[in-house]
Amino acid sequence: METTSRVGAQAPAAEDGPPVHSARRTVDGYLLAPFPWYGLDEAFTGPRRLMQVGTAADGTVEHGSIGHGDEPSIKNEGSGDDAKERFAVVVTVAENPVRRSPDGTGFMEATSVSSAAWLAGVGLLSFTWPGHMDHSLRDDWLDQQTETAWVLADDLTGPAWSTLSLPVDGVPTPFHYRESEFGWVLAGSTSEGVHVGAYGRGMSAYGLGFAKIKDIGAYAHPAG
Repeated sequence: METTSRVGAQAPAAEDGPPVHSARRTVDGYLLAPFPWYGLDEAFTGPRRLMQVGTAADGTVEHGSIGHGDEPSIKNEGSGDDAKERFAVVVTVAENPVRRSPDGTGFMEATSVSSAAWLAGVGLLSFTWPGHMDHSLRDDWLDQQTETAWVLADDLTGPAWSTLSLPVDGVPTPFHYRESEFGWVLAGSTSEGVHVGAYGRGMSAYGLGFAKIKDIGAYAHPAG
């Protein structure tokens, strides 16, 4: 999937009262998406936040993430504090068939459940930092782990994955699921023409449910 990431201004922690202009700038990319966004359902009552959207070369929004719970931070294996961190991030990916690239010279890869699984896997890696590793080696480590995430996402029926059923808009839906030392990743599809991926730590994936966000524009307003 040929996309480029556009990182919106990350809202500060809810208790700090995110500035209105910052939240509105962040939500603009989400409002441009031609597909519905998904997050955890109403059973989750904790804080929610916009994270980032990904766009195609022509600027079309193709995927994005909604954070739930604690602000994810880099996991340090040498600290016990990260064990207390509880978060889940839901990734929505537009369902796109194989299509011609904007410059007309080739074709862009179709999106699939594997796309959602890969984006979720890479998302989890972005908040992972083996504490024993020298910082100068982090780029090489990330490259290797990103490639591994792609290989795993391309083989959802392989031994690295199990299956579980979770509600999506109240309907039991099959998901591919895997765990690692850094957290968990899952991916599935909806009846709304999008694929849903998710990753997290400290929150059990088995108790989650997903639902279409009724008004993504509400994220433009600061929390009370």
